[in-house]
Amino acid sequence: MTMSAPFTLSGTAIPQNARLMLDQICEHFIEHANVSRMDDVVVMKNDEATAEIRLSGEQLLIDLACPSDQALQMTRIMLAEHMFYFAGEEPLDLQWSAPAPLGPLSNLHHVTVTGAEDITPHMRRVRVACADVSPFLDGNMHVRVLIPPRYRTPVWPGVRDDGRIAWPEGEDEITVRVYTIRKVDVQAGELWIDFFQHPMPGVSTPGADFARDAQPGDRIALLGPGGGGRPEALSLLLIGDETALPAILRILEELPEAATAEAIIEVMNADEEQPVSSKGDITLRWLHRETAGTTNALRTAAQEAIAASAPDRYIWIACEKEDIRMLRPLLKTKEREKGRSYLAWYWERT
Repeated sequence: MTMSAPFTLSGTAIPQNARLMLDQICEHFIEHANVSRMDDVVVMKNDEATAEIRLSGEQLLIDLACPSDQALQMTRIMLAEHMFYFAGEEPLDLQWSAPAPLGPLSNLHHVTVTGAEDITPHMRRVRVACADVSPFLDGNMHVRVLIPPRYRTPVWPGVRDDGRIAWPEGEDEITVRVYTIRKVDVQAGELWIDFFQHPMPGVSTPGADFARDAQPGDRIALLGPGGGGRPEALSLLLIGDETALPAILRILEELPEAATAEAIIEVMNADEEQPVSSKGDITLRWLHRETAGTTNALRTAAQEAIAASAPDRYIWIACEKEDIRMLRPLLKTKEREKGRSYLAWYWERT
């Protein structure tokens, strides 16, 4: 691969099953980047990076090219984190041509809670002050929320030699959960994050617990933004449950006047509905789980809406893992344009 970007990096990964890992990389990132594959070579591209991964015997040879050193380091971290996730408990040796830079992560933002309130019975909004909100304006909506232990001086993560994030351990262990930046208030220098308060006894909900107890002055950090960016399309179908509601509402609110969008959203009942204003022409359909009489109401509504959608319509879906698995094949048709969909599972039934 010809590397035209000024910042480049190469690496070698030796997993237990190199071909299987290449398959997993290709399957996962096809929803997040422009992915092409020719035999044993996968090339992934987006605005910030080009990554080529080649199968060579029992190894994966990696070449990265980015327009900036920060983008290069973030791409290294992202790829390393995913490869070790795919490896699970199996051995994986990952080495790079240059070591990771020492010091704090370049996309780590220190923020302070300024307020919190319930906006519905099961959705709580936490507002945080951020010294520079500009990185959160470009359409990337998701961050990792880093919550340090109460009553301890926070110890923030760095980078390991293999490119993964080095998380603090023991008494300094940090709670990490992925959330959506619901809104960027540029004038106030604040970010809004909505936390769904799961009404499920016995289920561990550390993110929701933090939001419930958050007090002005609490210090946390945000890692990002990245992943699941705002779709740049003028015709959209948005589908999701409460966990996706902050993202759906932000997308609708930031639509241009020329855009049209249909949103199908499953919530517990009418009390969980939220108002939304948009410059675009939008239609909202709320599904109430309490009265639906079935656990598959969202999946059924999604299937019908996908079947009725034009091939050039952008389809964005985020909900439970099994629902995503069932809906994914419906978008892989010859008529539907490549790159006109986004699917992500935000939680998993146990």
